[in-house]
Amino acid sequence: MSAVEILRFALRGLLANKLRSALTMLGIMIGVAAVILLVAVGQGTSDAITSNIARLGSNTLTVTPSFTGGMRGPGGFGGAGRAGATGPRTQAKRLSLADARALADASAAPSVKTVSPVVTAAALTATYEGASHTIGRLVGTYPSYFEASNRPVARGSYFVNDDVLASRKLAVIGTTVAGALFGEVDPVGRQITISGVPFTVVGVLKETGTQGVQDADDIVIAPLPAVQQSLTGFGPLDQIVVQAKSADVVDDAEAEITAILNERHGITGTASPDYRIQNQAALQETVSTAAGTFTVLLAAIAGISLVVGGIGITNIMLVTVTERTREIGIRKAIGATRGAILGQFLAEATMLSLAGGLLGVAIGVLGSRFTIAGIQPVIVPGSIVAALGVSVAIGLFFGVFPANRAAKLRPIEALRHD
Repeated sequence: MSAVEILRFALRGLLANKLRSALTMLGIMIGVAAVILLVAVGQGTSDAITSNIARLGSNTLTVTPSFTGGMRGPGGFGGAGRAGATGPRTQAKRLSLADARALADASAAPSVKTVSPVVTAAALTATYEGASHTIGRLVGTYPSYFEASNRPVARGSYFVNDDVLASRKLAVIGTTVAGALFGEVDPVGRQITISGVPFTVVGVLKETGTQGVQDADDIVIAPLPAVQQSLTGFGPLDQIVVQAKSADVVDDAEAEITAILNERHGITGTASPDYRIQNQAALQETVSTAAGTFTVLLAAIAGISLVVGGIGITNIMLVTVTERTREIGIRKAIGATRGAILGQFLAEATMLSLAGGLLGVAIGVLGSRFTIAGIQPVIVPGSIVAALGVSVAIGLFFGVFPANRAAKLRPIEALRHD
């Protein structure tokens, strides 16, 4: 019997019971679709996190105090408590403007390009001609912050160093703030009020998008002295954003920052520092590795459903062999070989898994077009090939036992079967 005839018999056997065949394919279809979609969600999550970190640039270092506590609220400071330490610590000091100036000293830190002291505040209300909006994050800083944090302006311009020295009340706002207060009106040159303090809008930031649950465009950036004088007071800094001269000297810049701050804060010996230095490049590598592991875990979980689908194929094929015992006996009696019977039932199992796999691929690709839990899935071509290949392999593997059972039936016993 030729391969074409074997396939024709296999197809006729499947079509003889369409509902059963469809339900058998359903298990494989769900498994393949789940693998493709979950891998796509994992990849999308990884890309989103990596993109958010990359916005700060691979040559950016962020120095923060090693205290717990949040951003300043209106007219006050977030609570501060000591973070856990691995060694003795001297009297903890908060980051100060003097620390930022020390880090900007070219002789002490030759690998550092720019230093941006930062204070932040939240839950401040901005108003403009009757419209109001609660700002997600207000940042007081220097002009170098825009480049270091990769926040380009779409309209208008930045404030400059002269504005900082003169403590001018200027603001660069995010697109969320612009939309909430101005709608379709151009905000540049117009005056908004933040907690009763007037600020003139000089620019609108390029849209960034969300960072997890935080809207990165719900932000106002203003000169540091103006924010301290009007809104937060002259307290410690929340962070210092340092930009190295290049990605190649980030480690050197980190070592220079550590030496300067240790000396200024009296950190000696085994004492734990009262600050943390966040290296964006190292963080990005760590997150990418963790996200890759997460994606593999999701794929493994989804793969379980493929195995369940394969067990379903075995079950249905065993039922099929039992129901068609007499047919098998007749075919053997008129000359069908053991190989032909084996090939027919293997072909039926493979067709079921292949058809279910192809449908699963279609559903998985279609499902990836939609945002899932705030994440835009990113299809990984390898997952499609792997899922489809595994589905076919499962059909062959789980089809071997019932096919072999059918092929071993003796004609006389099969013909006697009622």
